[in-house]
This record gives sequence, C-alpha cells and structure tokens, in this order.
Amino acid sequence: MLGVIISGHGGFASGMEKAMLQIVGQQEQVKAIDFPEESTSELLECQFKKAFTEVDSGDGVIFLTDLLGGTPFRTASMIALAKQKVEVITGCNLQMILESLLERDELTITNFQDFSLASGHRGMTCLKDELKKSKEPQKTDEDGI
Repeated sequence: MLGVIISGHGGFASGMEKAMLQIVGQQEQVKAIDFPEESTSELLECQFKKAFTEVDSGDGVIFLTDLLGGTPFRTASMIALAKQKVEVITGCNLQMILESLLERDELTITNFQDFSLASGHRGMTCLKDELKKSKEPQKTDEDGI
C-alpha cells in the first residue's frame, strides 16, 4: 500500500486529518504534518523523513501538500528528488485526499497521481454548475426491450 504524508501551512494537515477521521475513519500508513508559523524548513524536513520511514512499506510514498511553491511542497520535493517511488501532489483539497486514500491500495504511484488530480478537479465546482447538471436529462442504459 502507498504511504501518504499530508502537509501544509498552519493547521492544514491536522485539519484535513480530522475531517478524514470524521468521514472515513482511521487510515493506515497516513501521517499529517502541520507547518505552523513558528516552524522551520529544517524541522519540517526532519518531520518528513521520520514520517517517511513510518509510512513507507516499499510500494511508494505520496506527499500531499497545500500550496505550489510553499515550504511543505519544496521540502517534500527535495526528498522526492533524492528517492525513488515518491511523488509530490500539491493544491490538495478534501475530496482529493479522501477519494485517493480510499482507492490507494489498488493504485500504483503513477495511477494514484492521475486519480488524485482527477478527483481534486472534479471536486472543484460551483452551485450554478451543479444545479445546471441536475436539470440536464439523465442518460439511461436501455437495452431496447
């Protein structure tokens, strides 16, 4: 199973973890690491390396971060560039995290990347578009009988 490390600024990671626990329950091989204002990139790197050893079963590790170019993303990227079977996905939202975690035991690291990006994009919408979808005729599979 792929290991997952969730990280982001402030309480992003612990907030996502708390929501995850409420919605889908405890997940194996998942660690959440916050990056509060008083932290440093050196401390974050140490936390990432420790978490990496705790979640890595040999299938690969995915870092899920909040913001492209932010310290959690850059720190995770440096670790990913030095190792194999490591991916960094950024711009994460709750839908992406939950769907990806629930499907990860069936996914390779590359499939996980594709799946999580698709689910994250799917979760970005607005009320107007959702209402429009609900008014469109639903397609049905008819067998002609």
